[in-house]
Amino acid sequence: MSDAPLILGFDTSAAHCAAALLCGEQVLAVRAIEMGRGQAEHLIPLLQDVLADAGVTWADLDRIGVGVGPGNFTGIRISVSAARGLALALDVPAVGVSGFETVAMVHPAPHIAVLPGPRGMCYVQAHGAQPKLVPEQEARDTTLPVAHLPAPADLAVAIARVAARRADKPDEPPAPLYLKPADAAPSRDTPPVILDDT
Repeated sequence: MSDAPLILGFDTSAAHCAAALLCGEQVLAVRAIEMGRGQAEHLIPLLQDVLADAGVTWADLDRIGVGVGPGNFTGIRISVSAARGLALALDVPAVGVSGFETVAMVHPAPHIAVLPGPRGMCYVQAHGAQPKLVPEQEARDTTLPVAHLPAPADLAVAIARVAARRADKPDEPPAPLYLKPADAAPSRDTPPVILDDT
């Protein structure tokens, strides 16, 4: 095997669970499963399968790339939490990669990145602009070419490639990219009183 770093990239930001393992620019293994729910139960076994397909172990990894969204609130939290835990346990860096970064890697500029959003909305970002959540019709009313997320397997590969290219830059731990608040609201009940019996 090459001396190039081993990069594991994965994503659960939509109705899928996807992972890819790269050695430098070479894709060693990739797997993707379409699923509406159950990513939390399937992610680690899927990652283990990807490593086994390439004949490597967790200890061989040099870096982790993880999709941070925007997308499904719970799905993003699953993969970001897994990446942070794995990075801590394996003592390797974890890099958060947005869907907009993967679109930019796959599609040449200029374009407007359009990612699926909730209830008739889309997440959009034009080159150099801030991302935002807009109605689907507004996303279509553009003079720029529209670029979408790649298929889940290709998305995992793109995440690993972006993570590899940011290898010599210091990174904060990955954090979810939310462009809208969660649908769940905090409880309005009065919080419980904690008694200190010391």
